[in-house]
Amino acid sequence: MALVLTLIAVVAGLALGYVNSITEEPIRQIKAQQLSDGIKAVLAADELKVEAPDTLESGAVVYRTDKGTAVQATDPNGFGGKLTVLVGFNDEGLIQGYQVLETSETPGLGAKAGEWFQKGQKGNIIGKKMSDYKDGLFVTKDKNDHPDADVDAITASTITSRAFLRCVNAAYAALNTKCEDAQTGASPQVKENEQ
Repeated sequence: MALVLTLIAVVAGLALGYVNSITEEPIRQIKAQQLSDGIKAVLAADELKVEAPDTLESGAVVYRTDKGTAVQATDPNGFGGKLTVLVGFNDEGLIQGYQVLETSETPGLGAKAGEWFQKGQKGNIIGKKMSDYKDGLFVTKDKNDHPDADVDAITASTITSRAFLRCVNAAYAALNTKCEDAQTGASPQVKENEQ
């Protein structure tokens, strides 16, 4: 009996490993295409040139292009868990668009973040200039702590709405941040007494 169970476990493990090796590359290609399409969507551009991305210590990823900048930011504290948003900014810090890349929010409630904050919707953030907001964007329920809070939260999903806006605020904070790991072409300075 133990031999049969061991054999089944080995065969199942090998089969899973084989399937993983076959699907790994197509999944990577699909995610890369989704990201490329997302950058075009949030910057409202059919064609653009994307520079090598900068990954910051905060975890935000900055994609600078010839049509603006897209920033991917994640907040781990959505109602259902991690929420990842890609936000597009023009050169003046105006929000051009956004796309929810990853969410575990409740269908029909928090999952509405993909549409709720779009242009023409109740929580519209498109066209907002981030520098006009001292502390960033906040839901109107937070007006006591943030007097310029003016974004309508998703009905019955305030936690998700706050997580979404934290992603947008983190994306804006990352917009002008240089990658900490970036290398410069300059030679290190040496003091005279160190020579």
